[in-house]
Parts: sequence; structure tokens; C-alpha cells
Amino acid sequence: MLLTLKRIAMKAGKMYQIGHLYVDGVYVCDTIEDVDRGLRQDMPLAEIKRIKVKNETAIPRGKYRVLMNRVSPKFSAKAYYMGFCKGKVPYLVGVPGFEGILIHKGVNQNSSSGCIIVGMNTVVGKVTQSQACFEKLYRMLQGANDEIWIEIV
Repeated sequence: MLLTLKRIAMKAGKMYQIGHLYVDGVYVCDTIEDVDRGLRQDMPLAEIKRIKVKNETAIPRGKYRVLMNRVSPKFSAKAYYMGFCKGKVPYLVGVPGFEGILIHKGVNQNSSSGCIIVGMNTVVGKVTQSQACFEKLYRMLQGANDEIWIEIV
């Protein structure tokens, strides 16, 4: 299964990034992330660390494996996540210069810290319907019989 995140709205002076998320080529929802600072997966780690602003930078463009079997320490303490997915939130593996990158629900880039927030971009600078979008995506991923990858372009 391949998720594709197409970053589409990069406005000068804004501290967030809007995108469209597809699963195997089919549009699922929008996303909001921290600002895209031009990082790429193939950049030297030292350069990524030099450019990155902690909790204010979107992850590097590239292709990453997504795991569905890790319990997030942050979300295992939240009743919604424990009830819906037992705290197992989609987790991106091998993101250079970043740790604990997840796909989850939220409102804006302040919900992110590098993670990918899903929802519908119906309000400038925010996503709405995030919980419904997270549940839809999670069910799609949960049913995958093969490896899950995300490509950020």
C-alpha cells in the first residue's frame, strides 16, 4: 500500500504546510504540517539538522515505511486513541533528523511537532473533521495485507 502526500500550499510567512493525502492513488483527505523548509530524505543528516527548527519543521520529502504496531507513549495516555486504536498510531520509520513521526488527528500545525495531521482544509490555517479523517485512514491502513509506505512529494 502506498500513501502519497502532495504538499500543495506553501505560503510565504506562514508556519504551516497544507497537503493532499492519497492511498494507492485515491484522494482520502487533506493534511496540515509544520512549514516545509526544503528538506529531502537524501540530504546529509548534518544539513537536515542545521536547517531544521525543532517542532516547527515538516519532515523531509522522501519515501518512508509506515508501521501500525507501535504504541505511542503520547497517545496511549489519551482515552480516544486507547479506545479507537489501543494507542497504535501510524508511525513513520527512518525519517532522518526526526523521531516519533506519526499520522494523527489535530487542528493546526501546533498539533504537529513534525507529525502529519489529517483532516479537511475548510478553514485557512486549520483542518476540520480530523477525527473522522483519521478513523477513515486508519481503517484503510489496518486492512493492508502488505507493507505500507508513504511518499512525500
